[in-house]
Amino acid sequence: MEFSLLNDEPVSGPGDDLLGAGRAARELARLLHGSRAATPFTLAVDAGWGMGKSSLMRLVDAELGARQGVHTVWYNAWTSTGADALEGLIKSVLVRFDRRVLRRALQRVSERRALVGVFRAALTVLSGPLGAAALVDRLWQDLSVDARSRNAMRDALRELTAEWTASAPHDTRRLLVVFIDDLDRCSEETVLAVCEAVKVYLDVPGLAFVIGCDRSALGPDGLLRDLSPAGSAFMEKVLQTSYRVPVPAASEVRAYVDACARRSGIQDLLDDHLAELIARRSARNPRRIKRLLNGFGLESALNPVWQAYSAEAVIRVLLLQQLYPDFYRVLLARDGADVHAAREFLRYRAARRVLGRPFARPVEGDWDVAVGCLRAYGLIAPERDGGDGAQDWSELLARLEEQLPTGFPDLALDANFGRLVEDLMALDEVDDLVGRLQQGVPQLASVRADDGPEPARAGTARRPYTGMEILWVDDHPERNTRFVDALEERGARVRVATGRDGAERAFVADRIDLLVSDVQRGSDRAAGLTDLAGWRESGLYRGPAVFFTNRVTPNREALARAVDARVATSEALLLRSVQEAYEQTVL
Repeated sequence: MEFSLLNDEPVSGPGDDLLGAGRAARELARLLHGSRAATPFTLAVDAGWGMGKSSLMRLVDAELGARQGVHTVWYNAWTSTGADALEGLIKSVLVRFDRRVLRRALQRVSERRALVGVFRAALTVLSGPLGAAALVDRLWQDLSVDARSRNAMRDALRELTAEWTASAPHDTRRLLVVFIDDLDRCSEETVLAVCEAVKVYLDVPGLAFVIGCDRSALGPDGLLRDLSPAGSAFMEKVLQTSYRVPVPAASEVRAYVDACARRSGIQDLLDDHLAELIARRSARNPRRIKRLLNGFGLESALNPVWQAYSAEAVIRVLLLQQLYPDFYRVLLARDGADVHAAREFLRYRAARRVLGRPFARPVEGDWDVAVGCLRAYGLIAPERDGGDGAQDWSELLARLEEQLPTGFPDLALDANFGRLVEDLMALDEVDDLVGRLQQGVPQLASVRADDGPEPARAGTARRPYTGMEILWVDDHPERNTRFVDALEERGARVRVATGRDGAERAFVADRIDLLVSDVQRGSDRAAGLTDLAGWRESGLYRGPAVFFTNRVTPNREALARAVDARVATSEALLLRSVQEAYEQTVL
């Protein structure tokens, strides 16, 4: 299979428009062009992360480029910080003006200033063959040299823009459309600086602004939540009109998945069901779809673990990983009644069909599967030919679900998920593949399950848990190396025990601020719960405790609460428990 990565950049022209945004782009371009007499104004292109704001704006830019008298400039707000954003945006606008217009503006500004030395320096600049960028730098320097000149900047920019718009070679006045992208990815300081440039300094006839942003991220519950009422009112004045990018129709997303699969070279691996699954579970987000397909290509090509398995198996496992991350974590666990959760889920689904319809004849084969599923959890199957009421069957199903992962009942209603697991289980290699995953597989992390904007990372390491003593009990400590290292990097001291005896020696030898434990050890599915209950009763350990496991069931949650402990299924939940324990026992 020859795989090629999909470009995650915004589309650059109609030929790359796979979601049919061209019509909206043409209408927006027509609206902007036809509204030149109403300038200045601002149009916000509003959409969530990855939903096509930048692509739509690029298409509008391309449409405007074909219209007479319209010029455009593109400014990425994310490339500047704080006050630099104000300067950067204004300079980006000025550099689009003609050099002769800039020279006359610089001469006017210099003549208005009383300092002779500065005026002479300006004349020297004007006499040289400088380009637009150098002229803009000098003009900015003269405009912002002191508070009085800076206060006059808006008037100077208005005069400059008026001269530029009137100097068109045709009868119509010129229009400059300024595209500002990624505003919602910036800091509050940068957002306000950009808005100041737009509303205070560049709010002049002849200029129109198209701002790409997620307005919910800039609202009172988002990035600008600490803004004063006056600041919020100012933002409303800046973002005067909004166009909300519509969510693509289901048919458009499906066609987009097919087109991306063809471009990446994996179209032969995506049957109709898998393509439909990706379209549905990606929240119709184009960027998520691309990242998912790129992640599959990178994993299958570069991760040596997958080389021993068919592409059909690999893509289904990776789809589980990315589209159903909670189930995938359960799949990696080895503490259920079955060899793995995929087989367990199919058996549960058969039991659910039988127990949910006590008076219906079971589908061929379902009865035996249901009986086996119940017995695996110590439950006695009802009489097949009557004798038990419907309520008894319903109660039996509820007791079964108490011992199964919490997400199973909802997943049983998801036909796409059921089909994905069925197709995976139909492959001869599935048990070997899942067993390999359960042993631990290096992840390339090419795609994150919670795809979204990358968070900013701190420049220096923090050690917030210095002085904290943690005991980690697990009969397979090698599975937790990454998490243990992460805690120690944050300053905690982590002792590791593989069972009850080692844990009890640690309790006697040291102060323990937090117990992190597995649940199942060997064939004992409740070993961790039983041990903690004993330590609580004897007084050996009464501090905070958390069970770190991929498998969460209603029964386990109830038993954990009974021994005053929590259950964590992810690193984020684990760190939350660590933080609370640190505040409780160390601070």
